[in-house]
Amino acid sequence: MQLKNKTNKKARKRIIIESVVAVLIILSPFIFKIHEYLPNDPEATVQFLWFEIDNNGFRDVETYIWFLLTKLVPFYLLLIWFLTCKHWWYHTILIPLMMYAFQLFELYFSEDEYIDTDNLLWLLPVCIVIIPFVYFIRLKLYDKHVHGIDLEAMDAELKILKEKEELRKERAKLDERKKNLAKKM
Repeated sequence: MQLKNKTNKKARKRIIIESVVAVLIILSPFIFKIHEYLPNDPEATVQFLWFEIDNNGFRDVETYIWFLLTKLVPFYLLLIWFLTCKHWWYHTILIPLMMYAFQLFELYFSEDEYIDTDNLLWLLPVCIVIIPFVYFIRLKLYDKHVHGIDLEAMDAELKILKEKEELRKERAKLDERKKNLAKKM
C-alpha cells in the first residue's frame, strides 16, 4: 500500500512538472509578444506584481521589455530543452544557453551604453570545457558503435593480460627457488 502511494505521488509530481513545462512552451509566443501591449511613452512605467518597470536606459518600456524578452524566452526554452534532452550531445545546448544567460546578465548589470558586445569572451571558458567533453563522448560512441571497439572490453582484456604476466613472473620466481633448494640438498 505504501509503495503504491509513493508511486502515485511521484506520478502526480511528474504530471504537474510536465504540465508546467508544456504550458511554458505553449505560452512562449504569447510571452514574447507582451511588449506590444506596453506603453511606448518614454516617461511611462509599468507596475507588475511588486515590481515597477521603467525604460532602464532604453527609448521606452516597450523597447526594454522587447529586448528583455528576446533574451528571456529563448533562454527558458533552451533550459527546458537541456533539462529534458536524452541525447548524448545535450551538453552542447549549454553554449547557447550560457550566451543568453550572459546577455541577460549584461542587460541588468552593465554600466556600458552598449549591450551584447563582449559576451563572446565570457563564453570562451564555457566552450573550452564543453567542446572537448562532447567531442570525447562522441569519439567513444563512434568507436564503440561504428568501429565496434569496446574500450571497456579492451581494458578488461589488458587487465587479464597484466595479471597473467604477473602470474608468469611469480611462477618463474617459484621455479627458480625450487631449483636453488634442490641444489642445496
